[in-house]
Amino acid sequence: MKKQEVEKMLHDKVEKGEHVSPILPEGVKNYLIDIDGTITEDIPNEEPERMGTCKPFPDALKTLNKWYDEGNIICFFTSRTESHREVTEKWLAEHGFKYHSMLMGKPRGGNYHWVDNHLVKATRYRGKFTDLVEKEVTIEVFED
Repeated sequence: MKKQEVEKMLHDKVEKGEHVSPILPEGVKNYLIDIDGTITEDIPNEEPERMGTCKPFPDALKTLNKWYDEGNIICFFTSRTESHREVTEKWLAEHGFKYHSMLMGKPRGGNYHWVDNHLVKATRYRGKFTDLVEKEVTIEVFED
């Protein structure tokens, strides 16, 4: 799916004359993927000179491009700052990562607890990208 197709899908949704948040078609996933420590070595913002020379994790490149080619949305969501956008975009292009968008300035520090009005699924990266599998787990939710 091309960037223009994704943009159209995610914007200008109107139902009964009201703008509404878009819901993706069945089977399309919107992946938010971290960069440092997830698709390449963990590079802190304080060492931006390393951002252009690090190597991608091969399994990350293969898996993410597969997800992209399957019609899913790939958005990189990184703690890198806006001043790191140019080096990051260049690095992604040089290594052949396919993606639709990139959000800079994710909070640093990890141990996130994401609260949202949309369904959010989280998968912690543990050193290898593969296809995702279903598992039953315990989660924290708001009391009804």
